Amino acid sequence: MSTSATTSAASAPVPTDPAELERGIAEHQRMLAATVDELIDRVRPANVVARTRAEATRRAHAAVYAEDGSLRTERLAAVGAAVAAVVALVVWRRLR
Repeated sequence: MSTSATTSAASAPVPTDPAELERGIAEHQRMLAATVDELIDRVRPANVVARTRAEATRRAHAAVYAEDGSLRTERLAAVGAAVAAVVALVVWRRLR
């Protein structure tokens, strides 16, 4: 594998003018700073909680409502039956 002094990793020619080099370095620093800021924002606990909450809300809404906005009665009935079964089991165990 050969390397060339006139090309960078992206195969763009390396500028020879010092001012142009400084501008390129400054631009790369700005891009890296923006990337670091974005990564910090992504892992900030409050943002992670907000994203998780929004996703859970979206999933719950999708589970209860159809795409046309109508209630998914079959799912609601199944959840209601499961809750009733758990309540009945708890009551039965306490009475025993």
